Amino acid sequence: MANPNAKGLKRLINACFFSVAGFKATWTHEEAFRQEVVMFVITTPLAIWLGQTNIEKLLLIGSIVLVMLVELLNSAVEAVVDRVGFEHHELSGRAKDIGSAAVMLSIAWAAVTWALILL
Repeated sequence: MANPNAKGLKRLINACFFSVAGFKATWTHEEAFRQEVVMFVITTPLAIWLGQTNIEKLLLIGSIVLVMLVELLNSAVEAVVDRVGFEHHELSGRAKDIGSAAVMLSIAWAAVTWALILL
């Protein structure tokens, strides 16, 4: 556990280590995140090649980054819900369903962004 009284540069360094740990945990435990990273690796060069302006390139790449961001948040929600307990509870199911809906919406946003720019 990090020092909660850390200030300035030390706090920033601690935050970077926590972020790396979060990426590692998500990579290890979430298949969907691994798939989205592969999608990012494939689509980023395509976005750079196919986007005609810097704004188009930014929107194409950013839409995929958005999917990964929402997946990270969804994975965090799922981890907390599972930490509380694995027995069925309506609110636990609702929390996971809402997180899943957010991921689906971000994927739809990315698909529409790519379609509008490329078509």
